[in-house]
Amino acid sequence: MVEQSVVLALLASAVALAVLVRSASTVVGAVTRIANHYDVPEVVVGLTIVAVGTSLPEVAAHVIASLGIVGGTLDYEVASATVLGGNMGSSTTQQLLLFGVFLVGYGRYRPRPRFLRTTYVPMLASFALVLAVAWDGRLSRLDGALLVVVYLAYTYWAVNNRERVGVPSEPESRRLGRDVGLTLLGLVGVAASAYVVIAAVEVVVDAMQLGGSIVGVVTIGLASALPELSTVFEGLRRRSPDLAVGTLVGSNIVNPLLALGLGGAISGYAVPPVVVFWDLPVKLVAGVGLLVWLRYGTGGDFDRREGFALIVAYFIFLAGRLLLFPGQ
Repeated sequence: MVEQSVVLALLASAVALAVLVRSASTVVGAVTRIANHYDVPEVVVGLTIVAVGTSLPEVAAHVIASLGIVGGTLDYEVASATVLGGNMGSSTTQQLLLFGVFLVGYGRYRPRPRFLRTTYVPMLASFALVLAVAWDGRLSRLDGALLVVVYLAYTYWAVNNRERVGVPSEPESRRLGRDVGLTLLGLVGVAASAYVVIAAVEVVVDAMQLGGSIVGVVTIGLASALPELSTVFEGLRRRSPDLAVGTLVGSNIVNPLLALGLGGAISGYAVPPVVVFWDLPVKLVAGVGLLVWLRYGTGGDFDRREGFALIVAYFIFLAGRLLLFPGQ
């Protein structure tokens, strides 16, 4: 009976993850077309619709889990570990694996100094801020509200100071009613599927005595990175590094600040030790190390060597998580 419930939960989770990713993609496409219809500046589209839209699965998972915690339908410890694992898994997949895939596919890439100052360094600062507020093993509602405020302040500053970046090519909306309907339908799909995923993960964790965090990494974490993966492929196809790298780095600001902040502001979270002592330190060390290597180890650009190194680093991250923090 236990095995049957686990199989059913895994099947439900797989279907819900597919619906979650597809619904998020539908929302991004529809809202981008609406924005183009009203001539919204590309920089605003890139920093709001694209950045938040590609991270919509993570945002939805946090909000739905937190509402479940507050409502008593989800276990506080398990739901916290699941969405935090999903958040860390998704952002680390983007930071290491997907950026590595982009470099291997694109070849030589030279990040502009302005991009490093206005986007990459704020990404590292967001990791450090989350580590600071989560250090005591709890993310309070006040901590969550602080993360959201910091994200909003950064977005306001970036819109007014950042250069234009690539955004997915979407035509101007010709049927506003249809696109508004698709947006609403997609948001419903995102919310419903996120709840099914989290509830199914809770069943698997209880039945198999696994850590909610690692289950979140391999389910929500990997699936939630699929929108960014499609953007990477689109960037490679169009030979547009701004589209790929801008989305990856931007999502690594949205995930720790907006997604985690919204969920934390609603319910607060119990933070598993693996997040504080492995996930966030690895992200910080990898991010700072890449910046130092760019400055002193290369001629100011990355190539396929760095791409392969980042892919290897991602699997080292997963192996270290499993070996050093079993059961989490």
